[in-house]
Amino acid sequence: MPTLDLNRPITGFHFLVTFELFPQTPFDVRFQDVSGLSMSMATETISEGGENRFQHKLPTRASFSDITLKRGLFVHTELYKWCKKAIEDFEFQPLNLVISLLDENHIPVHVWRVFNAIPTKWELSSFNAEKNEVVIETMVITYNYFTPMHT
Repeated sequence: MPTLDLNRPITGFHFLVTFELFPQTPFDVRFQDVSGLSMSMATETISEGGENRFQHKLPTRASFSDITLKRGLFVHTELYKWCKKAIEDFEFQPLNLVISLLDENHIPVHVWRVFNAIPTKWELSSFNAEKNEVVIETMVITYNYFTPMHT
């Protein structure tokens, strides 16, 4: 059993993203960057008659931002095909995915499950003849909601 130091924040450089996608290649879980895992509460402002010092802000609904995934470009992965079908052919197959922060023993220390994700954007980094850099594939996905899973 890994020992988690509760006096130290969790580092974010060792993680895993898995999609409920079949078939799946080993390249479909390799990402260099995951961003945008956030939630917020929208509010409605109500003015009270006769009270001019403040307004009431009442919660209305939760919202979840898009998730951006970045990785080196691999040719014809299943995840790329999933994006291509959605964006080019308008054939959507919502998928669930799991984002896990891992410890030094590759054991999850914090896990989030993302529900009903669909791709909304796919792009490649620029090509530059003066630099020898890996081409970066970026996918943006939208989803219904996420929830933390207990490890």
